[in-house]
Amino acid sequence: MNILVTGATGYIGKRLIPLLANDDHQVICAVRDKLRADKNYAEDDTINVIEADFLKPETLTNIPNDIDVAFYLIHSMSNSSKDFESLEERCATNFKAQLEKTNVKQVIYLSGITNEENLSKHLQSRKNVEDILKSNKYATTIFKAGIIVGSGSSSFEIIRDLVEKLPFMIAPKWLNTKTQPLAVRDVLSFLHRSVGRKDLYNKSYDVFGPEILTYKQMLMQFAQVRGLKRYILTVPVMTPKLSSYWLYFVTSTSYKLASSLVDSMGVQIIGKPSNINSLLNVQPKSYKEAVSLAFEKIEQNSIVSSWKDSMVSSGRLRNQLHKYINVPKYGCFKDYKERPVKDAEKTINKIWSIGGKNGWYYGTILWKIRGYIDKLFGGIGLRRGRTNPTQLDVGDALDFWRVIFADKQQQKLLLYAEMRLPGEAWLEFKIEDGLLKQTATFRPRGLWGRLYWYAVLPFHGLIFNGMINKLVDV
Repeated sequence: MNILVTGATGYIGKRLIPLLANDDHQVICAVRDKLRADKNYAEDDTINVIEADFLKPETLTNIPNDIDVAFYLIHSMSNSSKDFESLEERCATNFKAQLEKTNVKQVIYLSGITNEENLSKHLQSRKNVEDILKSNKYATTIFKAGIIVGSGSSSFEIIRDLVEKLPFMIAPKWLNTKTQPLAVRDVLSFLHRSVGRKDLYNKSYDVFGPEILTYKQMLMQFAQVRGLKRYILTVPVMTPKLSSYWLYFVTSTSYKLASSLVDSMGVQIIGKPSNINSLLNVQPKSYKEAVSLAFEKIEQNSIVSSWKDSMVSSGRLRNQLHKYINVPKYGCFKDYKERPVKDAEKTINKIWSIGGKNGWYYGTILWKIRGYIDKLFGGIGLRRGRTNPTQLDVGDALDFWRVIFADKQQQKLLLYAEMRLPGEAWLEFKIEDGLLKQTATFRPRGLWGRLYWYAVLPFHGLIFNGMINKLVDV
């Protein structure tokens, strides 16, 4: 079969594509920017990458007509509560209009459980997308999931931050809200096994785990899996805004995303029973099993995808990455340093391991202080870390940077700053002519940008000198 996967660089899409390719389907991955596509796809004859931005109908002509099945996995094109509903509506409308011109027979959509009368804005938007996608030209199969638990999922990482950082929590009352968490492996099984199933045409199913748990119970069970003792006191006086700040300062989420989560977490997410488990032979795992399996992946350094690498976690970037690859030359301040390289392979490996738990090799406390300052001013800080300790791909989050270019063969890594700045910043590492060339570029915005550069100049001299020395010291 020819299968279109939208949201191909997202948390679910990146995990679903290999499953479809292993079944010898021809997989068409629709991405807004080819630079973000997994570079291994180029070596797989069963995978084809196309550029298609569902906010721009003129780009959708790249979608081939001979499609049998399409997955709609586009969610939250913006983390701004002001516009995500209209953006999701536009994406779904443009998707439907283009797919109705093709030979597609089945569209599979991953939505959220929407059984309550008072829904959050995000869940209401998911329900609206369901209605938009339905068509007389093709059949729809809709799976509505609750909290998804897996290595790299937003819910998993937020719970992990709370449990591992706070022995005692004074928490908001929404921790008593009930939900039915579902392992990401089970989500993928439902999606994967539904391909071409005519008995699922024009059907909608709630998919959920075997337990009904409150968020508080999820935190406590998570702590049990990790062998930690935790104490939680819920209080009724914490407003949604205070709750959002609580999540924002303790976890790796942005404030806007924290606000959206708080909005959704006040809604009970309980699924309606059906025969979908027996139809697709899926027996959902318990919450503790899901958490344990997630940590197996973490310990093996084999996390396939993470919400942190999504543009939803971005502090600055919203559009295509290629717009930022060409580092500006004029109207900028630069800090350039070079050192002879003793062992290029070892230096490149150190560069590819920079950030996250490995730190920045020099002046770690100064990097942390900069992260705390960024967090205080509403930025993302250092808490995103990195998904894989030794591997970097275009689009990956790296502390408060975003990977714009990464090619070990060309021996070059380019990062774009997503921290709060009165301007824009790039950090480039490349080995050329036996030298490691390290360039920090800052394009200031107005007077404040220029004052900022001169204010941090003494620290740059210390940090960047120390960092390049450590990188070549092998």
